[in-house]
Amino acid sequence: MKVSIIIPFLNEEENIVSLVETLSDYFEKETNFVAEVIFVNDGSTDASKKIVIEQDHKNYSSKIISFSKNFGSHAALRAGILNASGDYVTFMYADLQDPIQLISQLYDKIEQGNKEIIWATRNTTNNGFFESSFSKFYSSLMKKYVSTSYPEKGFDVVMFSKKVAVVINQNIEANSSIFLQILTLGFNQDFIFYDKLPRKKGISKWTLSKKIKLFIDSFIAFSYAPIRFVTIIGITLFISGIGFSLYLFIRKILYNDLVSGWTMLISILTIGFGITNISLGIIAEYLWRTFDSSRKRPVFIIDDIIELKN
Repeated sequence: MKVSIIIPFLNEEENIVSLVETLSDYFEKETNFVAEVIFVNDGSTDASKKIVIEQDHKNYSSKIISFSKNFGSHAALRAGILNASGDYVTFMYADLQDPIQLISQLYDKIEQGNKEIIWATRNTTNNGFFESSFSKFYSSLMKKYVSTSYPEKGFDVVMFSKKVAVVINQNIEANSSIFLQILTLGFNQDFIFYDKLPRKKGISKWTLSKKIKLFIDSFIAFSYAPIRFVTIIGITLFISGIGFSLYLFIRKILYNDLVSGWTMLISILTIGFGITNISLGIIAEYLWRTFDSSRKRPVFIIDDIIELKN
């Protein structure tokens, strides 16, 4: 059997040498399957691509796919899947925070039964308070509104069969999450658990702006909750407005003690316009993605593909 390991990277020159050495050493001992490693250069501006090409890649076949610019890690994973030839496909990352032993553990698990997808779910994340809190909040929302099988601490690594890869390649989605797409395909799935390791070199390219974009993409691409939220808010405000108007009318008739002023009016207008703008923003996100999809622009553009020497 052949396993394709997709490794996206962006400006990871500090980690490339140790990454390749780790891969070569590991697959020298691994004999259960043949390994194909696909490096995806997501528009790096440092020497990462050059270093990957110059390395001595042993005990596995490999290639490097380079984008014309930075399209994001999920686009890089999709490009890797499109060019993978293995019976199974999995993801790894240049910082090696996810232990390389996961590949064999995932392979053994997927070979044991009739599962098409095996997830590696984190026991620990080794992140700071803010990142851990954001991750838990994101996971709880995904579990409630997207899929009940979404794990509490999330996942970054998965192995899936060629059957699943074919479906993904037939549905390359822009402004989406590759992980949620796989999770919601409906194929038989299972999980293993692991401890995420601390990053040894360099800084994470997973910035706050990218996290916010993923958060928005996840909801809009896989859940109707935001647009339903707009409807609920509209109905709630309508009922509240009717009730408040009746209250003012009755009080005026019975007591005639209401003092005219600007305070209440300004408060109502401020809250009303704020909710209206939030609602319009949510609707605009859906409209923008519909427009973006209708233009059929590529999710990624490949500059070149280089077969690496073994």
